Amino acid sequence: MSAADLLYSEAEDDLRAAVRSLLTDRCPPATVLSEAESGRAYDAALWRALGAEMGTAGLLVPDKLGGQGATAREAAVVMEELGRAVAPVPYLTSAVLAAGALLGCDTDQEAVARLLRAVGEGRTVGALAVPLSTVAVAPGGGSGTPAATVRADGDTTLSGQVSGVAGAAGADVLLVPAAGADGHGLYAVETAETTVTVEPLTSLDLTRPLATVTLTGAPARRLAGADRAGAAIGGALLTGAGLLASEQLGVAEWCLTETVRHTKERHQFGRPIGSFQALKHRMAALWLELVSARATARYAADALATGSPDTPVAVAVAQAHCAGVAVHAAEECVQLHGGIGMTWEHPAHLYLKRAKSDEIALGTPGRHRQALAGLVDLPVPTG
Repeated sequence: MSAADLLYSEAEDDLRAAVRSLLTDRCPPATVLSEAESGRAYDAALWRALGAEMGTAGLLVPDKLGGQGATAREAAVVMEELGRAVAPVPYLTSAVLAAGALLGCDTDQEAVARLLRAVGEGRTVGALAVPLSTVAVAPGGGSGTPAATVRADGDTTLSGQVSGVAGAAGADVLLVPAAGADGHGLYAVETAETTVTVEPLTSLDLTRPLATVTLTGAPARRLAGADRAGAAIGGALLTGAGLLASEQLGVAEWCLTETVRHTKERHQFGRPIGSFQALKHRMAALWLELVSARATARYAADALATGSPDTPVAVAVAQAHCAGVAVHAAEECVQLHGGIGMTWEHPAHLYLKRAKSDEIALGTPGRHRQALAGLVDLPVPTG
């Protein structure tokens, strides 16, 4: 087996430059703060420019189905930049989770292919109707597919409720796991139906709102039966968790860069506070954490891109490590900014909230360590 390539390719660097340029122009901190207070689910104009016009919505979708035919490595680069900007767009929920679930279905079916093309082209926003806290890899190392809380009445209607769904508010289509007479399945439901209610929840991270989805005899299209639904959902969650590590890396990178900049400019006793040895040590330690986080995030992205048999291990390692690094970097950013870091006007709180929200998304670090123990046959401490 060849060694994983953790370096960025020239194409990935070019993609990063394009995405960063767009986000710098269209998504500065002041705009993110304004959007967070707007009550809108996401910035539709920014998503149209990023997802449809730039084509990032279809990076994971084959070109024959209207996508870009890229891999998780390219998607990881986008996730890094979205983390650096805490951009209020449904990339993780639509372009990764929803598209990933559709790719796990039979794409030769017209209904699946048509919906996947619409999601990949950015014309339709999808959301996988599972709680954001759903574990991507189960503690025993098996599938993290959630238990269905929605029941299917035949193959045409769904009834039930799912809470804590990221991306449901503002989505055009929900991909809903449901249990029917012949087992579990995956169904597509249009949110425009009057029998579908999407009720926003008070979310810690205002840039990635959560909602409760209630279906009352909602018309649905069956996309996958019991033979494929579980694998499709599990694969999407695994991909989402692996790429979430890159977003956490981006959050940490911004926090460290902004903290270094601030401590160079802020003076006390006639000298920059960044020249104080205690602060130097804290930022140096954070840089070391960030370097190791980049290695684990890149390994997870490369494993997903190459279909490596070590993918579950790589994802578990990345999530167990990167989540804590992002939270630590955000906490240090707030604290080392002093009083200004505590204000609503400064964007530091957006990064802390994104980091804390990401820490429990698709499995907490503790759950991923449990999963890793099962995958490498390491006994889990019981005391």
